[in-house]
Amino acid sequence: MAANAVTRTEDRTSGNGRATVSLVVGLAATATMPLAILATRYSGSYELLHAGVAIPVAVLLGAFAIGRAGGRRTARLGRALGVLGISLAATCAVALAVYGILTYLGER
Repeated sequence: MAANAVTRTEDRTSGNGRATVSLVVGLAATATMPLAILATRYSGSYELLHAGVAIPVAVLLGAFAIGRAGGRRTARLGRALGVLGISLAATCAVALAVYGILTYLGER
């Protein structure tokens, strides 16, 4: 009986650690695209189009946050932030695709 209690405590502790990691990585995923875009404002050589390089980074961080979640409240928030990070990256990918199409059609 005592062994089960120790195992349950260890599971709960590791779940909370995983949930915390999920939360932190989810925050990073959510912040990736806004920070990449913000960096274009303060750099002379870094243009808005270059912020597209951060799209795969945001997707990977978001996927890691979703997959790493364990626990309850914190994990739920980590998952939500991971999904938000992936959504922001997808939105930026669509914006880059539209820009590419419009540029192509404008040069024809």
